[in-house]
Amino acid sequence: MSEQARLEPADAADGASAPTTGPVVDPYAGPVTHSPVRFLYDLNPLAKIFAPLPAMVMLVFVRDVRTPLVFIALTAVVLLIGVRFTRGLVALLIGVPAFGAVIALGFALWTDAGLVDDTAPVFQLGGWTLYSGALETGLATGLRIAAIVVLAFIAGLSTTGPDLVRATVQQLRVPYRIGYTALAAFRFVPRFRHELEIIRQAHRVRGAHGGRGPFTAIARWAGYIVPLLAGAIRHAERVALAMDARAFGAYADRTERHLVPFRTRDTVFLVGFWVVSAVVFWLFFPWGLS
Repeated sequence: MSEQARLEPADAADGASAPTTGPVVDPYAGPVTHSPVRFLYDLNPLAKIFAPLPAMVMLVFVRDVRTPLVFIALTAVVLLIGVRFTRGLVALLIGVPAFGAVIALGFALWTDAGLVDDTAPVFQLGGWTLYSGALETGLATGLRIAAIVVLAFIAGLSTTGPDLVRATVQQLRVPYRIGYTALAAFRFVPRFRHELEIIRQAHRVRGAHGGRGPFTAIARWAGYIVPLLAGAIRHAERVALAMDARAFGAYADRTERHLVPFRTRDTVFLVGFWVVSAVVFWLFFPWGLS
Protein backbone atom coordinates (compact mmCIF):
# COMPACT_ATOMS: atom_id res chain seq x y z
CA MET A 1 0.00 0.00 0.00
CA SER A 2 1.32 3.46 -0.86
CA GLU A 3 2.11 6.05 1.76
CA GLN A 4 -0.74 8.26 0.57
CA ALA A 5 -3.22 5.44 1.10
CA ARG A 6 -1.98 4.93 4.64
CA LEU A 7 -2.40 8.54 5.71
CA GLU A 8 -3.91 9.32 9.05
CA PRO A 9 -7.67 8.57 8.89
CA ALA A 10 -8.52 11.97 10.36
CA ASP A 11 -7.67 13.46 6.97
CA ALA A 12 -10.40 11.34 5.43
CA ALA A 13 -13.08 12.94 7.57
CA ASP A 14 -13.35 15.89 5.20
CA GLY A 15 -12.53 13.88 2.10
CA ALA A 16 -9.44 15.96 1.34
CA SER A 17 -6.12 14.56 0.25
CA ALA A 18 -2.98 15.54 2.13
CA PRO A 19 -0.38 17.70 0.43
CA THR A 20 2.68 15.89 -0.77
CA THR A 21 4.99 18.82 -0.07
CA GLY A 22 5.11 21.64 2.40
CA PRO A 23 4.85 21.81 6.18
CA VAL A 24 2.68 19.47 8.23
CA VAL A 25 -0.62 21.19 9.01
CA ASP A 26 -3.29 20.07 11.43
CA PRO A 27 -6.39 19.73 9.21
CA TYR A 28 -8.90 20.53 11.97
CA ALA A 29 -7.41 22.80 14.63
CA GLY A 30 -5.97 26.13 13.62
CA PRO A 31 -2.41 26.78 14.74
CA VAL A 32 -2.22 28.40 18.15
CA THR A 33 0.31 31.18 18.08
CA HIS A 34 1.76 31.67 21.53
CA SER A 35 4.90 32.74 23.29
CA PRO A 36 7.23 30.16 24.87
CA VAL A 37 5.83 31.12 28.27
CA ARG A 38 2.43 29.62 27.34
CA PHE A 39 3.72 26.14 28.03
CA LEU A 40 0.39 24.30 28.27
CA TYR A 41 -0.10 24.31 24.49
CA ASP A 42 3.12 22.32 24.03
CA LEU A 43 2.26 19.58 26.52
CA ASN A 44 0.80 16.20 25.67
CA PRO A 45 -3.00 16.15 26.20
CA LEU A 46 -2.74 13.05 28.38
CA ALA A 47 -0.30 14.81 30.74
CA LYS A 48 -2.76 17.71 31.13
CA ILE A 49 -5.61 15.29 31.84
CA PHE A 50 -3.88 12.93 34.28
CA ALA A 51 -1.98 15.65 36.18
CA PRO A 52 -5.03 17.16 37.93
CA LEU A 53 -7.06 13.92 37.96
CA PRO A 54 -5.93 12.66 41.43
CA ALA A 55 -6.63 16.07 42.95
CA MET A 56 -10.09 16.14 41.36
CA VAL A 57 -10.89 12.71 42.82
CA MET A 58 -9.59 13.58 46.29
CA LEU A 59 -11.49 16.87 46.37
CA VAL A 60 -14.72 14.86 46.41
CA PHE A 61 -13.87 13.67 49.92
CA VAL A 62 -12.64 17.01 51.29
CA ARG A 63 -14.95 18.95 53.60
CA ASP A 64 -12.86 21.98 54.52
CA VAL A 65 -12.61 25.39 52.83
CA ARG A 66 -8.86 25.90 52.62
CA THR A 67 -8.00 22.92 50.40
CA PRO A 68 -10.27 23.84 47.44
CA LEU A 69 -9.23 27.49 47.79
CA VAL A 70 -5.57 26.50 47.45
CA PHE A 71 -6.31 24.44 44.35
CA ILE A 72 -8.37 27.24 42.80
CA ALA A 73 -5.53 29.69 43.33
CA LEU A 74 -2.94 27.20 42.07
CA THR A 75 -4.94 26.43 38.94
CA ALA A 76 -5.58 30.12 38.27
CA VAL A 77 -1.84 30.78 38.34
CA VAL A 78 -1.16 27.85 36.00
CA LEU A 79 -3.82 29.05 33.55
CA LEU A 80 -2.75 32.68 33.62
CA ILE A 81 0.81 31.61 32.80
CA GLY A 82 0.20 28.57 30.60
CA VAL A 83 -2.52 29.77 28.20
CA ARG A 84 -3.18 32.92 26.27
CA PHE A 85 -4.89 35.75 28.13
CA THR A 86 -8.24 36.11 26.38
CA ARG A 87 -11.67 37.40 27.24
CA GLY A 88 -12.90 33.81 27.43
CA LEU A 89 -10.31 33.00 30.09
CA VAL A 90 -11.28 36.08 32.10
CA ALA A 91 -14.96 35.17 31.80
CA LEU A 92 -14.26 31.64 33.05
CA LEU A 93 -12.13 32.81 35.96
CA ILE A 94 -14.91 35.21 36.97
CA GLY A 95 -17.83 32.95 36.16
CA VAL A 96 -16.59 29.91 38.08
CA PRO A 97 -16.45 31.74 41.46
CA ALA A 98 -19.92 33.13 40.74
CA PHE A 99 -21.12 29.62 39.94
CA GLY A 100 -19.53 28.36 43.17
CA ALA A 101 -21.26 31.12 45.13
CA VAL A 102 -24.65 30.10 43.72
CA ILE A 103 -23.96 26.45 44.57
CA ALA A 104 -22.82 27.46 48.07
CA LEU A 105 -25.99 29.45 48.71
CA GLY A 106 -28.15 26.62 47.39
CA PHE A 107 -26.54 23.99 49.63
CA ALA A 108 -26.70 26.37 52.59
CA LEU A 109 -30.45 26.70 52.11
CA TRP A 110 -30.90 22.94 51.66
CA THR A 111 -28.86 21.91 54.69
CA ASP A 112 -30.96 20.37 57.43
CA ALA A 113 -31.23 22.95 60.20
CA GLY A 114 -31.42 20.20 62.79
CA LEU A 115 -27.83 19.20 62.02
CA VAL A 116 -26.38 22.68 62.55
CA ASP A 117 -28.72 24.20 65.14
CA ASP A 118 -25.85 24.28 67.64
CA THR A 119 -24.13 27.03 65.60
CA ALA A 120 -24.84 30.75 65.63
CA PRO A 121 -27.95 31.89 63.73
CA VAL A 122 -27.28 34.27 60.84
CA PHE A 123 -30.72 35.01 59.42
CA GLN A 124 -34.24 34.24 60.56
CA LEU A 125 -37.49 34.44 58.65
CA GLY A 126 -40.53 33.40 60.61
CA GLY A 127 -39.94 29.89 61.90
CA TRP A 128 -37.00 29.27 59.55
CA THR A 129 -33.45 30.03 60.65
CA LEU A 130 -30.23 30.06 58.63
CA TYR A 131 -27.32 28.97 60.80
CA SER A 132 -23.63 29.66 60.29
CA GLY A 133 -22.99 25.92 60.13
CA ALA A 134 -25.24 25.69 57.05
CA LEU A 135 -23.31 28.53 55.43
CA GLU A 136 -20.01 26.77 56.13
CA THR A 137 -21.34 23.53 54.64
CA GLY A 138 -22.60 25.31 51.54
CA LEU A 139 -19.38 27.27 51.14
CA ALA A 140 -17.25 24.13 51.39
CA THR A 141 -19.43 22.35 48.83
CA GLY A 142 -19.43 25.28 46.41
CA LEU A 143 -15.67 25.71 46.63
CA ARG A 144 -15.12 21.99 46.15
CA ILE A 145 -17.19 21.93 42.95
CA ALA A 146 -15.55 25.13 41.70
CA ALA A 147 -12.08 23.67 42.32
CA ILE A 148 -12.92 20.51 40.35
CA VAL A 149 -14.26 22.57 37.44
CA VAL A 150 -11.23 24.88 37.41
CA LEU A 151 -8.84 21.91 37.43
CA ALA A 152 -10.59 20.57 34.34
CA PHE A 153 -9.80 23.84 32.54
CA ILE A 154 -6.09 22.92 32.47
CA ALA A 155 -6.75 20.45 29.69
CA GLY A 156 -9.91 22.02 28.31
CA LEU A 157 -8.45 25.43 27.49
CA SER A 158 -5.22 24.22 25.88
CA THR A 159 -6.11 20.96 24.09
CA THR A 160 -7.68 20.37 20.69
CA GLY A 161 -9.88 17.40 19.91
CA PRO A 162 -7.62 15.97 17.18
CA ASP A 163 -4.55 16.06 19.43
CA LEU A 164 -6.47 14.32 22.21
CA VAL A 165 -7.59 11.56 19.84
CA ARG A 166 -4.07 11.15 18.47
CA ALA A 167 -2.61 10.98 21.97
CA THR A 168 -5.06 8.28 23.04
CA VAL A 169 -4.29 6.27 19.91
CA GLN A 170 -0.53 6.69 20.15
CA GLN A 171 0.05 6.50 23.91
CA LEU A 172 -2.99 4.67 25.35
CA ARG A 173 -3.18 2.27 22.40
CA VAL A 174 -6.85 2.96 21.78
CA PRO A 175 -7.78 1.28 18.46
CA TYR A 176 -7.62 3.88 15.73
CA ARG A 177 -10.92 2.57 14.38
CA ILE A 178 -12.59 3.93 17.51
CA GLY A 179 -10.54 7.11 17.92
CA TYR A 180 -10.69 8.44 14.39
CA THR A 181 -14.28 7.36 13.90
CA ALA A 182 -15.22 9.45 16.95
CA LEU A 183 -13.16 12.33 15.56
CA ALA A 184 -14.97 12.11 12.23
CA ALA A 185 -18.30 12.14 14.09
CA PHE A 186 -17.31 15.23 16.07
CA ARG A 187 -16.44 16.95 12.80
CA PHE A 188 -20.08 16.68 11.75
CA VAL A 189 -21.07 19.37 14.28
CA PRO A 190 -19.18 22.33 12.72
CA ARG A 191 -20.14 20.98 9.30
CA PHE A 192 -23.83 21.12 10.23
CA ARG A 193 -23.39 24.63 11.60
CA HIS A 194 -21.83 25.77 8.32
CA GLU A 195 -24.52 24.15 6.19
CA LEU A 196 -27.27 25.57 8.40
CA GLU A 197 -25.90 29.07 7.88
CA ILE A 198 -25.84 28.53 4.10
CA ILE A 199 -29.44 27.28 4.14
CA ARG A 200 -30.58 30.26 6.19
CA GLN A 201 -28.89 32.68 3.79
CA ALA A 202 -30.50 30.92 0.82
CA HIS A 203 -33.93 31.23 2.44
CA ARG A 204 -33.40 34.91 3.12
CA VAL A 205 -32.34 35.53 -0.48
CA ARG A 206 -35.52 33.83 -1.73
CA GLY A 207 -37.68 35.63 0.82
CA ALA A 208 -39.01 32.36 2.21
CA HIS A 209 -40.76 32.28 5.60
CA GLY A 210 -40.63 36.01 6.08
CA GLY A 211 -42.33 37.83 8.91
CA ARG A 212 -42.36 37.49 12.66
CA GLY A 213 -44.16 35.49 15.28
CA PRO A 214 -43.94 32.00 16.80
CA PHE A 215 -45.70 30.23 13.93
CA THR A 216 -43.45 31.86 11.36
CA ALA A 217 -40.40 30.80 13.37
CA ILE A 218 -41.67 27.21 13.54
CA ALA A 219 -42.29 27.18 9.79
CA ARG A 220 -38.87 28.69 9.14
CA TRP A 221 -37.05 26.09 11.23
CA ALA A 222 -39.14 23.29 9.71
CA GLY A 223 -37.91 24.43 6.30
CA TYR A 224 -34.32 23.94 7.45
CA ILE A 225 -34.74 20.28 8.38
CA VAL A 226 -35.02 18.65 4.97
CA PRO A 227 -32.07 20.37 3.25
CA LEU A 228 -29.97 19.93 6.41
CA LEU A 229 -30.67 16.20 6.49
CA ALA A 230 -29.93 15.93 2.77
CA GLY A 231 -26.60 17.68 3.29
CA ALA A 232 -25.80 15.41 6.24
CA ILE A 233 -26.46 12.30 4.16
CA ARG A 234 -24.26 13.59 1.33
CA HIS A 235 -21.46 14.45 3.76
CA ALA A 236 -21.69 11.03 5.42
CA GLU A 237 -21.42 9.33 2.04
CA ARG A 238 -18.34 11.38 1.15
CA VAL A 239 -16.72 10.56 4.49
CA ALA A 240 -17.43 6.86 4.06
CA LEU A 241 -16.01 6.83 0.54
CA ALA A 242 -12.93 8.77 1.62
CA MET A 243 -12.25 6.34 4.46
CA ASP A 244 -12.76 3.33 2.19
CA ALA A 245 -10.38 4.84 -0.37
CA ARG A 246 -7.71 5.04 2.33
CA ALA A 247 -8.33 1.46 3.49
CA PHE A 248 -9.63 2.56 6.87
CA GLY A 249 -9.87 -0.49 9.15
CA ALA A 250 -7.98 -2.83 6.82
CA TYR A 251 -4.78 -2.84 8.90
CA ALA A 252 -4.05 -3.16 12.59
CA ASP A 253 -2.29 0.20 12.70
CA ARG A 254 -1.90 3.31 10.57
CA THR A 255 0.93 5.55 9.49
CA GLU A 256 0.68 8.69 11.62
CA ARG A 257 1.14 11.95 9.75
CA HIS A 258 0.95 14.10 12.89
CA LEU A 259 2.69 12.72 16.00
CA VAL A 260 1.87 13.80 19.55
CA PRO A 261 4.82 12.47 21.57
CA PHE A 262 5.05 12.15 25.34
CA ARG A 263 8.25 14.03 26.15
CA THR A 264 10.32 14.84 29.21
CA ARG A 265 8.45 18.12 29.75
CA ASP A 266 5.21 16.16 30.00
CA THR A 267 6.66 13.85 32.65
CA VAL A 268 8.01 16.83 34.62
CA PHE A 269 4.63 18.58 34.55
CA LEU A 270 2.76 15.39 35.47
CA VAL A 271 5.01 14.44 38.39
CA GLY A 272 5.35 18.05 39.55
CA PHE A 273 1.58 18.56 39.70
CA TRP A 274 1.17 15.29 41.59
CA VAL A 275 3.82 16.34 44.12
CA VAL A 276 2.23 19.75 44.67
CA SER A 277 -1.21 18.15 45.04
CA ALA A 278 0.16 15.68 47.58
CA VAL A 279 1.73 18.50 49.58
CA VAL A 280 -1.54 20.44 49.63
CA PHE A 281 -3.51 17.42 50.83
CA TRP A 282 -0.84 16.53 53.38
CA LEU A 283 -1.15 20.00 54.85
CA PHE A 284 -4.94 20.31 54.88
CA PHE A 285 -6.57 16.88 54.47
CA PRO A 286 -6.34 15.82 58.19
CA TRP A 287 -8.50 18.83 59.07
CA GLY A 288 -10.79 18.45 56.05
CA LEU A 289 -12.76 15.43 57.16
CA SER A 290 -15.97 16.05 58.98
